[in-house]
Amino acid sequence: MLTKRDKEVLKDLQRFRCMDRDSIAELHFGGLKHPVHSANNVMLRLMRDGEVTRSNIYTPFVYFPAETQIKKNGQKVHHFLAILDVYKELRRLGDLGTFLVEPKYGKKGVAEPDIYCQYRRTGFFVEVQRTIYSEKQMRDKLDRYVDLYNSGIMAAPFPHVLILADHRYAIEGNYPFRIFQANSFTEFVQSLKPQPQPVNQVVSSTVKIKIG
Repeated sequence: MLTKRDKEVLKDLQRFRCMDRDSIAELHFGGLKHPVHSANNVMLRLMRDGEVTRSNIYTPFVYFPAETQIKKNGQKVHHFLAILDVYKELRRLGDLGTFLVEPKYGKKGVAEPDIYCQYRRTGFFVEVQRTIYSEKQMRDKLDRYVDLYNSGIMAAPFPHVLILADHRYAIEGNYPFRIFQANSFTEFVQSLKPQPQPVNQVVSSTVKIKIG
């Protein structure tokens, strides 16, 4: 019989498509004395019961729902694990509301964000961009967000678009929503904080005076 924790783990596996062992330990066993050991025992039991499957090609192991369409050695695994990392990061930052993985907003061809989340009561579409797009590919992606904006599907205010990538894109043109770029959500949050003003020093031969 499934325990409450079992059901919560399985629910998260459905939501994130796959999860590595350490993430399961952090999210569902963090309050225990030995989170990793406890996660190993529970996931082994769930695997033996046919509730989950596992890939041994990753370290630590990566678990999947019993019914999964993801290729266990495919690039999609890394993509979904990157989305999971963003979720864990947001949990640590606090004040996280809704978190949806690859939500759908209509027919194919409309914007398909990796994440929709509410952080500090503000909506964000997040693109977890770990491969480098051409400028045209990025422009096409943003144009699909414009189509979504014009469709009226999303209630106002329209979410901000946050691109998480190591590469910075030259984004030109006027968009009806705000676009941000950062390496991580933490870096993005830090960029919003007021920066300390530099202190100018006037130096004479005998006296140092701080201004400001």
